[in-house]
Amino acid sequence: MGAEAVRTETDDDAGRRRERRGWYFYDWACSVYSTTVLTVFLGPYLTDVAETAADAQGYVHPLGIPVRAGSYFAYSVSLSVIVAILFMPLAAATADRTGRRKPLLALAAYLGAAATTGMFFLSGDRYLLGGLLLIVANASLAVSTVLYNAFLPSIARPEERDAISSRGWAFGYTSGALVLLANLALYLRHEDLGVSEGTAVRICLASAGLWWGAFTVIPLRRLRDRRAPAAEAGTAVGGGWRQLVATVRDMRRRPLTLAFLLAYLVYNDGVQTVISQASVYGSEELGLDQSTLIVAVLLVQVLAVAGALGMGRLARSHGAKRTILASLVVWTLILGAGYFLPAGAPVFFFLLAAGIGLVLGGTQALSRSLFSHLVPPGKEAEYFSAYELSDRGMSWLGPLIFGLTYQLTGSYRDAILSLVAFFAIGFVLLARVPVRRAVLDAGNPVPERI
Repeated sequence: MGAEAVRTETDDDAGRRRERRGWYFYDWACSVYSTTVLTVFLGPYLTDVAETAADAQGYVHPLGIPVRAGSYFAYSVSLSVIVAILFMPLAAATADRTGRRKPLLALAAYLGAAATTGMFFLSGDRYLLGGLLLIVANASLAVSTVLYNAFLPSIARPEERDAISSRGWAFGYTSGALVLLANLALYLRHEDLGVSEGTAVRICLASAGLWWGAFTVIPLRRLRDRRAPAAEAGTAVGGGWRQLVATVRDMRRRPLTLAFLLAYLVYNDGVQTVISQASVYGSEELGLDQSTLIVAVLLVQVLAVAGALGMGRLARSHGAKRTILASLVVWTLILGAGYFLPAGAPVFFFLLAAGIGLVLGGTQALSRSLFSHLVPPGKEAEYFSAYELSDRGMSWLGPLIFGLTYQLTGSYRDAILSLVAFFAIGFVLLARVPVRRAVLDAGNPVPERI
């Protein structure tokens, strides 16, 4: 009996390690979308397409609504988040009720990959096509990430989650850097290759979709679905939205988990807006060319790998909460410095990118692992749906404020400064959360450092 127990434990450990390796590869697969598409190419390119379609006053008119061409990308990001809000809770409830996370992950991932690949056809004045593809791809990424994150409690013990979550982010930033390096080579040599600048950008956009779809195969082969209780199986389709209401009610009985989510909602809104709008700020306000922006984002990607792993080590000695709080102070300083950046000075922009890279991966990775301790056992996908609503799903306010500030003032500097409030308020809210008590209230063991 003892030997059998040892063998079973060893088999479980081996299976869990195999799942972890597959789990890392979804970060590897989908992160190129965030880097190549959302952070570097699509913002400036879609803005140019909108400006081509704009009237004499600089406005486009989607559905008859006057929108300044420079705000169109930010508004499209906000709308994509609202669409994601409609689908993420249903996907999460279905996953928890049926235990079939992998088929739902596959559906969301390949829908997003197809929309991203379709950006190859974005040219001329097709700003409406660009907005539609962005909405589909962004919403699909959000839904797939809910399901992906929900695997974390199943493949990692409580004391392992900071390191494993940080490693996943490091995988993502590494792949983002590799693909972006290839994109940079294509973009810089597009004339030698006989393609126009616009065609080179469209190839780079499509390459992110192809990469996303190709490497999603690995987690789909290695991750395992866990069976749902028999009483819950088969009721997901009819009960998905009822389950969402039940999840919200359940979270109200865990106010400390809800308090963490509120803090994360606020400061991560700032993080996501910086990621999506930095290239627009660099190109439109600072007058930097596309190659400079690509190099800056490459710098972010490389340093984000070190930052994610380094902050993971800091969390082991100082706790995840304190490490996240320190990163929010750095984010605030970065935005303050960004406001005063001189135009046409790439060196200062590179220094700012270095600062972002050092805190970006760690802030996201440690937030994910910290939240995993606050999830009641058996409700991973439902709670990570709420987490993803706070991550990408509720990150509509930052781009909206950014776009509105620009629309009202005509200044991207004022727009970037408006994001400081998200980090300052998020810091105060997170500092007030007693995380050890929150872990106990969720019914989980408390790690030595948290």
